[in-house]
Amino acid sequence: MELDLKDDNNRSLEFHGGILGALLPFFVFLIGVVYIALSGAPDEKGFWPILILALGIGLILAKDRTAFSEIVISGMSQKIVMIMIMAWILASIIGILMTLTGFVDALIWVSDQFSLNGIGFVIATFIICCIVSLSTGSSFATILICSPLLYPTGGILGAHLPTLAGAIIGGAAFGDFIAPISDTTIASALSQKAKIGATVKSRIKYVVPAVLLSLVCYTITAIWLNDSSSANDNLLSGKPQGLIMLLVPALIIYLFLKGKHLMHGLLFGLLFGTVLGLVSGLLPIEQLILLDLENFVAKSFVIDGINRAVGLSIFTILLMGLVATLKASGLMSKLVDFAAIRTKTKKHAEGWISMVMSMAVLLTTHSIVAILMVTDFTNKTGDKFKIPKMRRANVLSLIACTFPFVLPYFIPVILMANMTNTGQEFGIPQVSPLQVGLFNFMSWSLLVMAILTIFFGYGKHKKLKHTDE
Repeated sequence: MELDLKDDNNRSLEFHGGILGALLPFFVFLIGVVYIALSGAPDEKGFWPILILALGIGLILAKDRTAFSEIVISGMSQKIVMIMIMAWILASIIGILMTLTGFVDALIWVSDQFSLNGIGFVIATFIICCIVSLSTGSSFATILICSPLLYPTGGILGAHLPTLAGAIIGGAAFGDFIAPISDTTIASALSQKAKIGATVKSRIKYVVPAVLLSLVCYTITAIWLNDSSSANDNLLSGKPQGLIMLLVPALIIYLFLKGKHLMHGLLFGLLFGTVLGLVSGLLPIEQLILLDLENFVAKSFVIDGINRAVGLSIFTILLMGLVATLKASGLMSKLVDFAAIRTKTKKHAEGWISMVMSMAVLLTTHSIVAILMVTDFTNKTGDKFKIPKMRRANVLSLIACTFPFVLPYFIPVILMANMTNTGQEFGIPQVSPLQVGLFNFMSWSLLVMAILTIFFGYGKHKKLKHTDE
């Protein structure tokens, strides 16, 4: 996967009230998001007013309101933001295409052949998503590819929906942590000047216990909360005709494995899937575009897919604008300086590295940006106290693959909650961001491993030199 970490927004910004003034808009956003998530917000559009309010409060508190406005716009217009939005649009269109061409019915038919019920399908979903994320190295791609296919299928089979959604995002987090081509793996290893291959190998001792613990939790929850009466008996038989559409995600994954850009893989997959659907007769020609002249509207599965991605796209644009103002306040620089002064022992050093990384992730809402922000501090502190390079990289990744996948205001969680609306066509309800995060047992298991690593020294090899691990 292509990794673009350039950040053009290096300007500083001051607020009335100092650090508290810089944090207040973000606190308003957090409180609003948590309240809405706890209330069971139907989708991410409910977060829009909260973000607008937070930006308004920031504008009032900013000493230079022109600079504040320019920083917000700069944050919104980052290249990574546009890449994500384009990816969501294309993936949403592909999801609708796969549904229209009967691929969900085909998956149901396959599940019936293997006698999979809702419980078994949850376990299968987690394993499939782990494989896809390991192959693509992208948690976003895994969620975008797998959700429209597996969530409706599992819902029809009667799976517990929050556990099903948690299995999808959990599998996505797996690859984000250990895949050699994951941007998190690359950024954490290279930032600490560690070899990527050796770093990936060193993560086996963290990820295997986490996967086993996750499988136990998914199994127990799927059984305990399973409601077989929710299975849709009218759709359970399925039809095998749509199996040919399996070539579409296969092509996309192949292109990702070849190192192609996220947009490249998704756009090629969409074009190929459209042609395949038309040639096979699974996609009616009128689904391409239909002009309703009486009502002056055009109808198309492409339009439906774009409409589905609008809510998440606007949320992301507004959030990145707010985060840019927080970064420009210099808060992270002050936190790093504070931690550097108070780091006295090797154990303290690992604790401060994890704490600073956690704060960076929580405040920037972007794991790669957070890794880059703490790179110098982690390098200097690690070298001073002889903390192995790979151990430092692993601590960074453990944190980066936990909070963004469990807290309801992070984009991966919002994205997963958004993608559960793909079940609406089958009468399957959507899952809230709060539920997605709570049932992501893979990331909770990685948090357990992080605690064991930081506080109990798990993973240390005393015989190895700090330059080797």
